[in-house]
Amino acid sequence: MQNQNEHLVAPLPTIRRMPAYLRILRAVLATGAEVVSGTHIARKLQLEPIQVRKDFGFLGVTGKPRIGYEAKPLAAAIEALLGWDNTNAAFLVGAGRLGSALMGYEGFHRHGLEIVAAFDSDPSRVGEEINDVKILPMDKLMDLAQRMHVHIAVLTVPAPVAQEVTDMLVLGGIIGIWNFSPVTLTVPKNVVLQNEDLSRGLAELSVRVGGMLHSQEMSSS
Repeated sequence: MQNQNEHLVAPLPTIRRMPAYLRILRAVLATGAEVVSGTHIARKLQLEPIQVRKDFGFLGVTGKPRIGYEAKPLAAAIEALLGWDNTNAAFLVGAGRLGSALMGYEGFHRHGLEIVAAFDSDPSRVGEEINDVKILPMDKLMDLAQRMHVHIAVLTVPAPVAQEVTDMLVLGGIIGIWNFSPVTLTVPKNVVLQNEDLSRGLAELSVRVGGMLHSQEMSSS
C-alpha cells in the first residue's frame, strides 16, 4: 500500500500495525479479560515485545510491569489514533463487482467508515440499493459531495476513466481517496491518496507459493 499523507502522528509501519493490535485487544475484551500483556500481543503477531512497547508509546499509553496494559483504554486509544472512534462518511464510485462487494462489507462501519452513497455511469444500475446504499448517477457526484460535506471516496472504477473521476472528486471537495483502480493517479498535494494494489499482493503471494513448492520439490528429490 502507498500513502501520500506526510503528517501522521506515528510512523507509517506503526500505523499499519495498529489494526492488528486492535483486533487482538477486541478478542481479549470479548473473553471478559481487562488486562493484556505486551508479550502476549507480540507473540500473537510474531513481533518483538520491545516493538509493541514502542508502538504503544505513540498512544501515550504505558503498561504496568508484570501486569500489562488495560485492554479497554488501550483499544480506545488505538481507535482514536486511527480515527475509528468517529464514523467518516464516504462515497463509493464505481458500483461494479468489486464496488458492490465493498458496499456489502459490514466491517467498514466498525472501522469508522460509512458508505453513504454510491455512484455509477451505468444507467441500469442507478436506483439499485446494496446494503441499504443507493446507487446514483455520476452527474450528481460533485454537487452531493459539496452539499453533504463528504470528504472521503472509495474509487473502484475501470482504469481508463479513473483519472477523470478523480479530478471530479477533487473538484467536489473530496480530500481522501482510497483507490482500488489499477492505475497511477495524480492528485494535488492537499489530497490524501491511498492506493490498494491488488495485483501487487497477488504477485507476492504467487512468488511465495512458487518458492514453497520449489522447496518441497527439492526436499523430496
